Amino acid sequence: ARRSLASPVVSGMLCPCGSPRAAATPGPGAESGGNGGPCGRAPCEASEQERRLRALFQKLDVNRDGALCIHDLAVGLGRLGLHRTEPDLLKIVKAGDKDLDGQLDFEEFVHYLQDHEKKLRLVFKSLDKKNDGRIDAQEIVQSLRDLGVKISEQQAEKILKSMDKNGTMTIDWNEWRDYHLLHPVENIPEIILYWKHSTIFDVGENLTVPDEFTVEERQTGMWWRHLVAGGGAGAVSRTCTAPLDRLKVLMQVHASRSNNMCIVGGFTQMIREGGPRSLWRGNGINVLKIAPESAIKFMAYEQIKRFIGSDQEMLRIHERLLAGSLAGAIAQSSIYPMEVLKTRMALRKTGQYSGMLDCAKNILSKEGMAAFYKGYIPNMLGIIPYAGIDLAVYETLKNAWLQRYAVNSADPGVFVLLACGTISSTCGQLASYPLALVRTRMQAQASVEGAPEVTMRGLFKHILKTEGAFGLYRGLAPNFMKVIPAVSISYVVYENLKMTLGVQSR
Repeated sequence: ARRSLASPVVSGMLCPCGSPRAAATPGPGAESGGNGGPCGRAPCEASEQERRLRALFQKLDVNRDGALCIHDLAVGLGRLGLHRTEPDLLKIVKAGDKDLDGQLDFEEFVHYLQDHEKKLRLVFKSLDKKNDGRIDAQEIVQSLRDLGVKISEQQAEKILKSMDKNGTMTIDWNEWRDYHLLHPVENIPEIILYWKHSTIFDVGENLTVPDEFTVEERQTGMWWRHLVAGGGAGAVSRTCTAPLDRLKVLMQVHASRSNNMCIVGGFTQMIREGGPRSLWRGNGINVLKIAPESAIKFMAYEQIKRFIGSDQEMLRIHERLLAGSLAGAIAQSSIYPMEVLKTRMALRKTGQYSGMLDCAKNILSKEGMAAFYKGYIPNMLGIIPYAGIDLAVYETLKNAWLQRYAVNSADPGVFVLLACGTISSTCGQLASYPLALVRTRMQAQASVEGAPEVTMRGLFKHILKTEGAFGLYRGLAPNFMKVIPAVSISYVVYENLKMTLGVQSR
């Protein structure tokens, strides 16, 4: 039997019996029951695991400074018979470096290995098409073809030989893990496939960071079908929740201590003034801006990713936030006049404008072109807290679920996905809401008769002085009331449109 190149490293991750360490979830095909360890004997002691991991860490810590840099990993892994390229070593450090000091301390090293093994297990399961706990040459060929890479069975056998320890020409979980330990793993296509966020969920504020797409989705043209399905879902979702959105805008602009507008009173006032149809004022332009905004943001996001020099499937959270925020700023700048029109149309009285074009002409003739960019600065400033917190909360919830429950698949199911999307969107909106309120009031300035022109800073001061901090959160109740129905409706419509457009999920 051929000796595994990685065996000196892997031995530090095994129980004395040779079974996978107790901290890890049993591999594919393994059984776990009772209080016994993976081997079925007494459970391994946590202190023993830590001692073995620390011994491995010390072997790799060439300069004995208590941290692993790229040089340490290159020399230390070389001594253990593992030779990695500098880009690979850089990816390892980047993946585990939580404090961004360019090296891994012992705690970061342990967390990296645990996260890495979880990802390796998901990759193994996605390759194991027959679900028999082993990977053969045909499965490698099929998996690579799914990703748009065509290879022969002879080439697949060469790949197998490099990992196969016992000469069976198949790879089991232990051989797979042994070979890939301390080797960077790409973002798993399965995770990217199942955990779409901004494409699926539409809560009316298109400030989220765009989703990633797998190589397969890019090469087969499925990415644009996802975007079309997401746009259609957003249109239906926004139309269904438009009355709550209009009420939010009215409360943001008109509610105060002297005019304490409640939800029931607000709806009654709208219906009395313009009938039931008035509940949907401003919805037309709100739906129309979905297509250009989504398209511009996606294209800008892809270009910015190339500019910052990141692989398309290897962006870390802070890189995604940077690229997504810049793309959002570009998209918002391009369609911002439509945002102003949406606010003015939502606030209009019966008979004030005959339609969107009449509203635009009226603004242009009376206030000039600059009026179409009122509230632009608070809108741009609101992108960072909204996109940042939404992304951070969603990724945290996603990773927590993957770490705890993703044994055989990265598919979280509808309820987990809806819960994560709802919680992250709510947190993002809560963080950016004061800026959104100030933006709306600035957009509405000319539509409020006799209202003086004020700056963003002046408006903040005025609200805090006359209404207190609570005044910055006027309209928050209807805004949060629409989150759950908006997320649920957009998901259901997205799934149906996806099937209509021929998008297949694994």
